[in-house]
Amino acid sequence: MISVLRNAGWWLADYAYAGYWQLRATFDRTDATNLASGSAAHIVVLPGVYETWKFMQPLVEQMHARGHAVHIVDTLRRNERPVADIAAAVAEFLERQGLTDVILVAHSKGGLAGKLVMTGPAGERVRSMLAIATPFGGSRYARLMLSRTLRAFSPEDPSIVDIARQLTVNERIVSIYAAFDPHIPEGSELAGAKNVRLETGGHFRILAHPRVLAELAVLAE
Repeated sequence: MISVLRNAGWWLADYAYAGYWQLRATFDRTDATNLASGSAAHIVVLPGVYETWKFMQPLVEQMHARGHAVHIVDTLRRNERPVADIAAAVAEFLERQGLTDVILVAHSKGGLAGKLVMTGPAGERVRSMLAIATPFGGSRYARLMLSRTLRAFSPEDPSIVDIARQLTVNERIVSIYAAFDPHIPEGSELAGAKNVRLETGGHFRILAHPRVLAELAVLAE
């Protein structure tokens, strides 16, 4: 009973966090070009499904404050397209901008697209990826969704299966996730990657967890 109440509390806190930042992102007018300067490692941000980069703005601003040039792929918009299309857009962005030795910082679906980028022709431009709450093995809840966009996260979906088979880049990925994720009951553990399990709950609010920045600091050394 205690664990059930604890998880329910985490779930409510998670949706409160998501609701606040989705609403704030709607009205925020921050110019992404102001973030693209810095002497530390280049970072490309990959938000989750139905998220713009502004949903990750607290993390983005902290990364920029640490000296990173943070790059936003505007064509992703709310990340509703198939993972392969998102990955192609990111790869094209890396090539067009001439970016190399990049660290991808990705939330949820963004981590799936990031892994595809790392296995493709633009993969040599990517040093590593910090994936936050990414459903590398899919989520069984996706089978119940009416939206095709969300059903694509089913463990049986061809895109999920194909990404799971790509093992060569896993060692360059840090997968960080909560002990309880209300969206991904299977968890985000990735074989061969550095897996960081946080003793908390949530799919969204862990974006603000201090361990995320700590792991980024390690990747950026």
